[in-house]
Amino acid sequence: MFDSCVLGVDPGVASVGLAVLARAGSRTKILWTRTLTTPASLAESARLQLVHEAVVEAISAHALSALAIERLMWGKNVGSAMKVSRASGVILLAAEQAGIPVEEYAPLEVKMAVTGVGNAGKDQVRLMLKRAHRIEDLPTQPDAADAVAIAFCHMQQSRSRALERGAAAR
Repeated sequence: MFDSCVLGVDPGVASVGLAVLARAGSRTKILWTRTLTTPASLAESARLQLVHEAVVEAISAHALSALAIERLMWGKNVGSAMKVSRASGVILLAAEQAGIPVEEYAPLEVKMAVTGVGNAGKDQVRLMLKRAHRIEDLPTQPDAADAVAIAFCHMQQSRSRALERGAAAR
């Protein structure tokens, strides 16, 4: 019922956070992290290809049970949101091609799962991952740390989401 090895993704075109978390007994461990930065000089389509390839490589390198991605929240900057939505699309495509189930989480859900507070800042999220959840070796890159939080959120929420789907199917 619990997903045991999850790829967390903080999507973007310029920078993508990737993190693989696994259960080790009652603890959660970081197996791998990466921040992919794509060159601004490339065409957007080439940058999206790099994002897709990085996710395909991460999926291929780990025995994943799921991919968790941060859901795009539309704000005032529609241009930026469109770029992130395109990046999310190639990430979802990579997961589909590999047969990996995907769950999306709003930033509020991630913060609630990690800290218990929906308006927590990035520093609070990092602190709670370390202290309350005892996750060691958090990456220093913000996008990779966000990907850790997204994967952790999924590991906390996957059982309740599966139960909800089962109840809805009846």
